[in-house]
Amino acid sequence: MRSTGVLHAEVEIVVPFFDVDSMDVVWHGHYVKYLEIGRCALLDTLGHNYLQMRESGYAWPVIDLQLRYIRGAVFGQRLVVRADLIEWENRLKIHYLIADACTGERMTRGSSVQVAVEIASREMQLASPTVFTDAVERALTCA
Repeated sequence: MRSTGVLHAEVEIVVPFFDVDSMDVVWHGHYVKYLEIGRCALLDTLGHNYLQMRESGYAWPVIDLQLRYIRGAVFGQRLVVRADLIEWENRLKIHYLIADACTGERMTRGSSVQVAVEIASREMQLASPTVFTDAVERALTCA
């Protein structure tokens, strides 16, 4: 069992027609988009989304992405994407679970790692910027 995070967000999506292949199964590359939807929901929960990251002078590129496909999703299926905050002090690590919204059956799991890069210098930071860790601490206090 993967560890759950100190904070999490969940979002429901319905598999659109343009995400499926000729077999009516979601093309594997679209799962990355679903993870991104979950990640954005989590960052909104933290009160420090991509716009606020950029305004604070930092970009957060993905440096590692892992997916484990368990069962293929199909056109029209309702899915729940859960994003769990695992690490934030030196890097941003998130675990994901995509499950069927009706049955709870696990469909896909994954993880991503992002690091802060100062936009002006393009230098990778060895620790997460204070503006980000402060946002996490505020969110933890309210949770």
